[in-house]
Amino acid sequence: MRKRETLVNHVEHQDAADDPRFVTALARGLSVLRAFKRGDRMLGNFELAERTGLAKSTISRLTYTLSKLGYLEYSPSSGQYSLSAAALALGFSALGSLAIRDVARPLMQELADQVGASVALGTPDQRTMIYVEECRGSSPLRLGIEVGSHIKMATSSMGRAYLASLDEPTRARIVEQLCAHEADPGAIRTGIAIAVAEFAEKGFVRSIGEWKQEVNSVGVPIPLRGSRPFALNCGGSSLSLKTEDLNEVGLLLSSVATRISKILGEE
Repeated sequence: MRKRETLVNHVEHQDAADDPRFVTALARGLSVLRAFKRGDRMLGNFELAERTGLAKSTISRLTYTLSKLGYLEYSPSSGQYSLSAAALALGFSALGSLAIRDVARPLMQELADQVGASVALGTPDQRTMIYVEECRGSSPLRLGIEVGSHIKMATSSMGRAYLASLDEPTRARIVEQLCAHEADPGAIRTGIAIAVAEFAEKGFVRSIGEWKQEVNSVGVPIPLRGSRPFALNCGGSSLSLKTEDLNEVGLLLSSVATRISKILGEE
């Protein structure tokens, strides 16, 4: 049975629960908004309670308040909620404020055109990586992932690149959190350990059919100081992005990450 994910699980690693400045009610409200994922049209209080780990009575008060504030829309016919335009505007405002997207986009597109695969920029979001920019190459085969999509941190090259860039204590803590929600935690630990060693040797990591069986990809972190972490990946169908090509693509992707960092004044 999957372990329920509670609010405490979200914040305990930051010692926020014991911080007198931490507003638990606000965190709970935001956890309701975060429970909506790409592809979710509407969710009911029961589903939101399951996703957040909060009591249904608490969820009922939160969804009522958020709908009154204009961040959720309520459907009387279904008894469910959807994100409103006001909530979506927050996300678009956040994307617009990310200067790294403007810097990265032309460099990502250049690589996507060169290798004929998709190149994406992402940042960690709980146990996943969320795409904040994506450029497509000439390959007719699409991965079906767009800006706003989430991919698994544990098995994707982007997620593993992010993990490989962390110091050992931080990485170990996050890996434990990831493994708590996986059916085969041993395989997850092994895969991440291999990625960490590969990053130390080559400067990039590979995911060969591990995120999805028919998909190969490479990932690199972007070295930034005093900023939220970002990582890049380049991925495509294993028919077009062959295993023997991944080392060359990894070097090209590493070069893109370095160029982004330099333009942003990080090197």
